[in-house]
Amino acid sequence: LTAADSTMQANISKKRKFVADGVFYAELNELLTRELAEEGYAGVEVRVTPMRTEIIIRATRTQNVLGEKGRRIRELTSVVQKRFAFTDGAVELYAERVANKGLCAQAQAESLKYKLIGGLAVRRACYGVLRFIMESGAKGAEVIVSGKLRAQRAKAMKFQDGYMIKTGAVAEMYVDKAVRHVLMRQGVLGVVVEIMLPHDPTGKMGPKTPLSDVIQIVEPKDEPVMSMPVDEPPAMGGY
Repeated sequence: LTAADSTMQANISKKRKFVADGVFYAELNELLTRELAEEGYAGVEVRVTPMRTEIIIRATRTQNVLGEKGRRIRELTSVVQKRFAFTDGAVELYAERVANKGLCAQAQAESLKYKLIGGLAVRRACYGVLRFIMESGAKGAEVIVSGKLRAQRAKAMKFQDGYMIKTGAVAEMYVDKAVRHVLMRQGVLGVVVEIMLPHDPTGKMGPKTPLSDVIQIVEPKDEPVMSMPVDEPPAMGGY
């Protein structure tokens, strides 16, 4: 939420607030995607606190995001502050390193983009990215490159490995997707990277919620063997 919007918070409707937040996030994400492409930009998180708005930038090369003596991050803070009319000290930018870049679709899409711009063959670049993703512990991966690949005629190439879910709520939870546009000499190439994340009970590497069709059979406990009571013969004799 911007400083201008926060003064009108009492009057603004819920619907307008959510739309304003969405537009703010979209514009911020677009700015950072263009500005920090070479630093391995992998997404942004906005946290609004009563004191200030915190913007956490996730990237693979955080040192380059911060810049020399924090100069780059201060420049970005100034740009965001002026564009969205924040007061001094009302917005703070932080850089956070991506824990496992092999499981981050945005980081891998950027990596593939720069490989293609550098002139690497499409098949080699895609198979390299695919192998790196699978070696990082992903359940499955898919890379699609479409456009003028070699000849004048445009076509699409799809590379797949592992297990990939396409539909349902599980796909939204487990699949990380990123789209990038590569400006080549002969035209624009479209790059789509989809990564099926592994299940992680801690929630660090992947979702905590297990897949609904994964069944775990628990071994039964060893029951203690009960000794049968021995019937005593009836007493014989008098009274």
